[in-house]
Amino acid sequence: MNEKHKKMLRICSKVIFGVYIILLIYFLFFAESTGRTFEGRSYHYNLVLFKEIKRFIAYRHSLGATAVALNLLGNIAAFIPFGMLLPVFHRRFRSFLYMTLLTLEFSMAVELLQLVTKVGSFDVDDLLLNTIGGMLGYLAFWILNKIRRIRDEKKTT
Repeated sequence: MNEKHKKMLRICSKVIFGVYIILLIYFLFFAESTGRTFEGRSYHYNLVLFKEIKRFIAYRHSLGATAVALNLLGNIAAFIPFGMLLPVFHRRFRSFLYMTLLTLEFSMAVELLQLVTKVGSFDVDDLLLNTIGGMLGYLAFWILNKIRRIRDEKKTT
């Protein structure tokens, strides 16, 4: 891939990342469809790892597939773009450990903001699921980057 294409890819990924952050903020703090209303709701938090995950699995039939998927899979899926797009920006984001810790930090910031604003709920299970999402996103980046490099090597030979 030549430098012109790399620069264009970085610019596009930054735009997509900006849109992603705006959508993430909307769904985490403002979307009524995800229960982010301010009225008539008591605030809840969870500091026990796996407590909410176990609850969602145990009561999946009464909670419904949508609620379970939204909580468990949604928390993972919501952070896949974070782990996938940041490594495109700069080489310093191309470490699995670094991206895992950065995803954990970003997720912690989101959870603490939810705690302070009392929108959503602070949940350590969300920290775990979000971090897994960032890790999966990074792995997707790594695999796609590896495929691209192999393809580029074949073009030059």
